[in-house]
Amino acid sequence: MLRVLPKRFEKYGLTLHPEKTRLIEFGRSALGNARRQGKKPETFAFLGFTHMGARSRKGRFTVHVTTLAKRFRRGLKAIADWCKQHRHDPVNEQQKMLNAKLRGHYQYYGRPTNYRSLWRFYRKIRRIWRMWLSRRTRGRTLTWERFAEILRQYPLLRPRITHSWAGAGSHA
Repeated sequence: MLRVLPKRFEKYGLTLHPEKTRLIEFGRSALGNARRQGKKPETFAFLGFTHMGARSRKGRFTVHVTTLAKRFRRGLKAIADWCKQHRHDPVNEQQKMLNAKLRGHYQYYGRPTNYRSLWRFYRKIRRIWRMWLSRRTRGRTLTWERFAEILRQYPLLRPRITHSWAGAGSHA
C-alpha cells in the first residue's frame, strides 16, 4: 500500500508527506485487537476532525469524530482576538457577529458524534465574551448575574448538529 500510493499520487502531480503518512489498524477488528493488547485504538486527524473507531448503540462498528484539538484552540483564539478588538462596539453588534462565527463553526463541525465539542466551544465563547465585556470599564467587573441578563437580551446561538449521520436517508 505504502509503495503503490505515492506512485498513484504522482500521476496527478500530488505527493504524500512522509511524516504524516502511516498505516494504522482501523476498522471492526481494530477495537478488539487494541483492547486485547491493552492499548487504545488508533485515531487519525483529517479535515479538522479526529477520527476514531467506536461502537454504535447497537454494538456495530462506527467512525466517531471530534474537533481536532489544534482547530478547537485556533477557533477560540480567533474569537478572543475579535472580542478584544471589538469590545467597545455595541453589545447587539457583538452578539450578531459572534452568532455568525458560532453558526459557521456549527455548520462545519456539527457532526452527530461531535456534540460535546460543540458545547465546550459554546461555553468557552461565553466566558471569553464575558471577560472582554468586563474589560470595557475600569473598576467593576461584569458579574455572572449581569452577564446572564445580557445573554437573555442578546442570546448566543446554542450548539446544534447540522449534518446527518453518514448513510442516513433513502437507500435506493
